[in-house]
Amino acid sequence: MEKTGYVQVYTGNGKGKTTAALGLILRAAGAGMRALLVQFLKNPDYSEHRALKSLGDLVTIRTFGGDRRIGSPVTDEDRRKAAEGLEFLRSALASGDYDLVVADEINVAAMIGVLSEEDVLALIDARPSGVELVLTGRGATEAVTGRADLVTEMREVRHYFSAGVQARRGIEK
Repeated sequence: MEKTGYVQVYTGNGKGKTTAALGLILRAAGAGMRALLVQFLKNPDYSEHRALKSLGDLVTIRTFGGDRRIGSPVTDEDRRKAAEGLEFLRSALASGDYDLVVADEINVAAMIGVLSEEDVLALIDARPSGVELVLTGRGATEAVTGRADLVTEMREVRHYFSAGVQARRGIEK
C-alpha cells in the first residue's frame, strides 16, 4: 500500500509558523522518516540548524537567503537565491529521498516577488503523492491555501516586537 502525503500550509501574521514546521520535522525524524528543510530568505545562522544537525542523516537543511531584514528592498541577490532554492526544492521533491519536505518562508518569497504564486502552485502540483509538503510564511494566497489539504493560520493577538524587542537567539532565531 502506498503511503499518502498531504500539503500543509502554515500562514498568518502570528508567531509560530516555522516553529510548527520544525516540530513536525522532529516528529518525523523520531519516526525514522527522512525530512528536508529548505529555507527561503533566511541565512544559515539559525539555532534550529544546530539542533537539527544532531539528528544525523534523517534531516537535511538548505538555506537560500542572506542577511536581509524584514521590509528591506528586494535585491537581485534575493531573486537569484530564491530561484536557486526553488530549483533545489523541485529536484529534491522529485528525488524520492524525502518523506517530509518543508519549504520555510516560501509564501513570503512569493509575497515579495522573488518567487511567483505560479512557482508555488507548480511545486504543489509536482509533489509526489507519498511526500508530505509543508509551506510556511505569512501571505499565503487563496490559490495556495485552496490547493492545500491542511491550512493553519497563526493570528497575532499581542507581540513584543511591537515594543521594540528584536529577534532573540534560541527563541525567534
